[in-house]
Amino acid sequence: MDELPRIGLGTYDNTDPEQCADVVAAALEMGYRHVDTAQEYDNEAYVGEGIAQANVDREDVFLATKVWDDNLAHDDVLASTNESLDRLGVDSLDLLYVHWPRDTYDAEDTLPAFDELYDEGTIDHVGVSNFTPDQLDTARETLDAPIFAHQVEMHPLLQQEELQEYAREHDHWLVAYSPVARGKVTEVDEIREVAEKHDATPYQVSLAWLAAKENVAAIPKTSSEEHLQDNFEARKIDLDDEDVAAIDGIEREERIVDPDDAPWNQ
Repeated sequence: MDELPRIGLGTYDNTDPEQCADVVAAALEMGYRHVDTAQEYDNEAYVGEGIAQANVDREDVFLATKVWDDNLAHDDVLASTNESLDRLGVDSLDLLYVHWPRDTYDAEDTLPAFDELYDEGTIDHVGVSNFTPDQLDTARETLDAPIFAHQVEMHPLLQQEELQEYAREHDHWLVAYSPVARGKVTEVDEIREVAEKHDATPYQVSLAWLAAKENVAAIPKTSSEEHLQDNFEARKIDLDDEDVAAIDGIEREERIVDPDDAPWNQ
């Protein structure tokens, strides 16, 4: 399994053209090397501008985007991915995800298109997002290419133990979106206590906890250069076994992204 930077940049909800491009460029100049976007975010062009602005070689940037629900029929996967490439201003993608397995998603129709893109070199890796274990099983059986990453909501309040185990067993990355539970980690005593011990913020501790997990990477989003730096500094926090155990033991559980038609609600 190729290495994935443990702390990347999420771009969800950053649709201001100048701000989005500037944040992506600043992140790359700061040392980030993993940038995540999606067709549905409506910002691929701005992300591409940020990558172009940064004084970082394209081959040093791990760039991921996701195919939206409306584009999951076989031919639509191919056409929309080419449109994503055009908007991003790149010739290929490091990782392409199925964003959600719902609506037009049909493993037997959708996934062979991902294999085609993989075989022709348009994408280096295949990913899925928001899948259940059963859906992961089906995807693995259907794809010729290996699943490189599974992107899900994951943070100390939604620890995804089953999906962590699945990722370890099948040797793919679990990529955590909403890794600080949209700020709710600041309400948790165990996280605040670990943060005080390390002279860090609860956000940083949550990211460090994720980075300490095997096969896990996180993609916090921000539109602030100050927060970019704070998030990136989380890589330097060395949680000990007691810290990790304290966070592992948090009993509160809260899912932030929970649409009615999500696979786990069916």
